[in-house]
Amino acid sequence: MVELLWLIPALPLAGFLVLLFFGSRIGEPVAGWLATAAVAGSFVTAVVVFLGLRDQPGDLYELTLFEWIPAGTFQVDVGFLLDPLSMTMVLFVTGVASLIHLYSIGYMHGDSRFPRFFTYLNLFVFSMLMLVLGDNLILTFLGWEGVGACSYLLISFWFEKDANASAGKKAFITNRIGDWGFMVATFAAFFAFGTVKYTEMLPDAAGLAVSTATFIGVMLFIGAIGKSAQFPLFVWLPDAMAGPTPVSALIHAATMVTAGVYLLVRVNPILAAAADWLPTLIAWVGVLTALLAATIALAQTDIKKVLAYSTVSQLGYMFLAVGSGGYSAAIFMMIAHAFYKGLLFLAAGSVIHGMHEEQDIRRMGALRKVMPITGGMFLVGWLSLAAFPPLSGFWAKDDVLAFALHKSPVLYVLGLLAALLTALYITRETMMVFFGEARWGKSVDDELAAQAAHTGPGADGADGEVVVGEQGEANAVGEATVATETASGPDHAHAAPEPVPAHGVTPHESPWVMTVPLMVLAVCAAFAGLLNLPFNDSLKFLDHWLEPVIGENQAQFETSGVKLAFELGISAFLSATGIAIGYFTYIRHRFPATFIEQKLFLHGWYIDSSISRFMGGPGQRLFELAALFDRVVIDGAVNGVGRATRGGAARLRTVQNGYVRAYALMIAVGAVVVVAFVLTQVTF
Repeated sequence: MVELLWLIPALPLAGFLVLLFFGSRIGEPVAGWLATAAVAGSFVTAVVVFLGLRDQPGDLYELTLFEWIPAGTFQVDVGFLLDPLSMTMVLFVTGVASLIHLYSIGYMHGDSRFPRFFTYLNLFVFSMLMLVLGDNLILTFLGWEGVGACSYLLISFWFEKDANASAGKKAFITNRIGDWGFMVATFAAFFAFGTVKYTEMLPDAAGLAVSTATFIGVMLFIGAIGKSAQFPLFVWLPDAMAGPTPVSALIHAATMVTAGVYLLVRVNPILAAAADWLPTLIAWVGVLTALLAATIALAQTDIKKVLAYSTVSQLGYMFLAVGSGGYSAAIFMMIAHAFYKGLLFLAAGSVIHGMHEEQDIRRMGALRKVMPITGGMFLVGWLSLAAFPPLSGFWAKDDVLAFALHKSPVLYVLGLLAALLTALYITRETMMVFFGEARWGKSVDDELAAQAAHTGPGADGADGEVVVGEQGEANAVGEATVATETASGPDHAHAAPEPVPAHGVTPHESPWVMTVPLMVLAVCAAFAGLLNLPFNDSLKFLDHWLEPVIGENQAQFETSGVKLAFELGISAFLSATGIAIGYFTYIRHRFPATFIEQKLFLHGWYIDSSISRFMGGPGQRLFELAALFDRVVIDGAVNGVGRATRGGAARLRTVQNGYVRAYALMIAVGAVVVVAFVLTQVTF
């Protein structure tokens, strides 16, 4: 059965090709169903291959399709490496992607570019599978670039709006910084090992010089922080929310952004051979990113941006696990995160769909009454992200924190603080969207007054201004509809909202193709914790499954029953505390919201704006100087050699004049020179 491995990426590739050439003829909804069937078929095949992999020696299977780059000693094949790590990634990538494809059929209904959207989605899934299945760094990099290109195409899918087009370019350019690190690491790995194939180079990693292993590890880490949105390269991810919500769920929450974590886990023998400060650096970058992004999420007013910063924060936890030697904990967190964050994004998309493209959580409230299925599923995602026991997020986060405690008590305390903030910001969003007073039914004047009186710092402008302004203008001229176009493009079906009374929008539940994926993901988010329970060794299924890949490099420590109870108790207490603070602040109004929604957090610690100012000021001048250096020195040297060669050849050409006497004279002169040289070398 494992021989069917090639079929896993082949199915989405076939879906992409069919839609590329015939998508416009197939149209809606068949194009969506075809793309969904291709990815669902890939998932079913992955399950079959998984069953077959258990019969393989060492749970390892390699498949070489063809020779790709034969260049002397540099040989690269197109081949797949199937082991417990790649199998795990394939299962949840294809499974979650299938659900998001199904959801997209309802979400993208009526879009004029419906087939093109699914063409890009199929291409993305194919690229992601090449990334995780590639048996060498070059093929992994091919998939790495493929998902980056698809991310650019899908973020700017509604490119008619300048903000969407800019967000796509921002993501593309920021990721190139990380890609540079990946490329340099690949070159260094070839020079160090003589190969870039994982099964040939990783077993020899222990024999590397520490400096060489450290250099390769640092370069791969740079690649990882770009793709997985870690500090300081996280600024592209929140802007990527300009893309359609299914894209946010699939690419910018569940799959692509975890590629950096996958890469670091894959090369764990190199990290183990590197200097001790490298894993420590990875852990610190992770925990600080988790903490920083959690504070920013506290003050956001866009329902998707809260989740975007949450994603950055949760990815920080995964890096913390990697840096602490908890590779299985990082993968455990990745799986749980794919379920509950995919669920939260899809539920947010359902809310946006039901609210006629409204994304400002200050204009929502009490939606659980009119959107019971979406509300109920969002609650599961809320509690899981808040690490409330016994949902999957609780077990996954506690696993990460256990390794952090083993690494450093300071890392553990910072991780706990980030966990408290996580429970608080997701509770804030949940309360403002699904509980409390319904703010979507108010008149526009009331909404404007409420927003002006809103205690949050967002009332001064940043996020909600455009939405309210557009709606207020629409109603001022007596229009019967509420123009609530936000990040969506004009061709999106939701950009042509249904006529609603001038006093507000009328939320409604989403169709079944959108709610069924929510239910499936909710079940997974609730029970995925069973994969790796900490109570005894026999319940750590994921640890045992991943042992052939990470076993000897995983940090080893014993945890007593008392210590385990203490750690679980602390995690549960902080989760409950964050939820309680959120409830008493936003429902009971016992605490002022301004204490939580600091202006500094709203503006993301001014990191993005500072980078923008630098790039538009001193940075631009530096880049112009770099371009001048490249043009004058680098290109000048190359062009100078060319001009010197051409000039010298032109002068030598005059010697070839066709006169025999001239040639005889040159021969004579040459003979005299030779004789003179010989005489100077002879001793009489």
